[in-house]
Amino acid sequence: MTIEAPETRTVTSYRVACDGGEGALGHPRVYLQIPEDIGWVECPYCDCKYIHEDYADKAAE
Repeated sequence: MTIEAPETRTVTSYRVACDGGEGALGHPRVYLQIPEDIGWVECPYCDCKYIHEDYADKAAE
């Protein structure tokens, strides 16, 4: 059995909200702050990775 990789989203804001995106099957909405020195943050519930567009090329390395 293989495990799907968590979703990665490129965003334009350093402050994002995540609710799992699955309606009633998601998780409580959390607001995440992307640190400007690293350019990405992961949701503590669903492991979705949010990458600021300014760091999209660097995060792929």
